[in-house]
Amino acid sequence: MSFQAANGRFIVWVTLFIGVISQIMPLPSAVDAWRPDWLLMIVLYWSIALPHRYNILTAWVLGLVLDILLGATLGVRSLAMSLVIYIAILHCQRLRNFPQWQQSLVIMLLICIYHLVIYWVEFVMQEAVFKTDLFLPAISGLVIWPWIFWILRRVRRHYKVR
Repeated sequence: MSFQAANGRFIVWVTLFIGVISQIMPLPSAVDAWRPDWLLMIVLYWSIALPHRYNILTAWVLGLVLDILLGATLGVRSLAMSLVIYIAILHCQRLRNFPQWQQSLVIMLLICIYHLVIYWVEFVMQEAVFKTDLFLPAISGLVIWPWIFWILRRVRRHYKVR
């Protein structure tokens, strides 16, 4: 393995670490409901850009880390994130060719699926109550996705991540 390849992998894991930190960082209660799913969107970007390298296993491990850090039921976010990444990788060629606005809508839909899977598992295990706040992160993800895409694409090209 060359230094260039190791450097590229290191940069990807740094972005994923930043996503984990952004996901668990405390926010005021008025803003917390709108918190974008930073980690999910970063994993989505890398799995669409490099599906052979960052895939369902990456999503499962990071979902498990997120479950541990949030003190949630173990495996819930792993399941949800793995399912969403599976769908994204299944359609990654199409997603790459979509215009930015259409790609944002698909990302919003994937975030909705992520939250619905989490809600469903929590409902089955703990009888969770459905709230419309469940979809607020999807709306903020719709707005933020073009910026995340732009930043991570620049990082990928600058550090020649392959």
